[in-house]
Amino acid sequence: RRVKRQRQFVMLSVATGLGAFVLVLLTSWFFSGQIDNQQQRNRTLTAEIAKLDQQIVAIEELKQERQRLLSRKSVIEELQLNRTLMVHLFDELATTVPEGLRLTRVQQQGSNLVIEGMTQSNARVSSYLRAIEASEWLHDPELIIIEEEDDATPDQPYNFRVRARLGSPNEVDPDEMM
Repeated sequence: RRVKRQRQFVMLSVATGLGAFVLVLLTSWFFSGQIDNQQQRNRTLTAEIAKLDQQIVAIEELKQERQRLLSRKSVIEELQLNRTLMVHLFDELATTVPEGLRLTRVQQQGSNLVIEGMTQSNARVSSYLRAIEASEWLHDPELIIIEEEDDATPDQPYNFRVRARLGSPNEVDPDEMM
């Protein structure tokens, strides 16, 4: 009986050890499979993230290109709107100049004009400022200086400088909005 019990004990111990070994082997195999599966998912995600990063870079380049095109478009639109402005400027300069007044220089910086000339009297400059005020294309006339020159011609002894703004008749004056 004792030998039989010992044999049963040994058999049971071997069976338990074998069962534990098989259980550890199966558990190890299961977790290895899970780790391999997760690593495969990580590799797939990394590859997809790299593709998305490339797409983001391409999108940023497209946004920059779009911005460049929009700025070009706005410049072209502004040029299109202002293409007749010079014609109107010369027309207005010719029609607003009263008799006895001669323009010697017109300087434009953006929409601002500085007009210099010679005149017979202060009254002619006042008349010129009123003509600019009444003009459709010239706005906000401002007398900068009027002075008598010693070396000027006798028929036009005064030099003057006027500042004005060039703009379309549809333009709203910023001072009128207030």
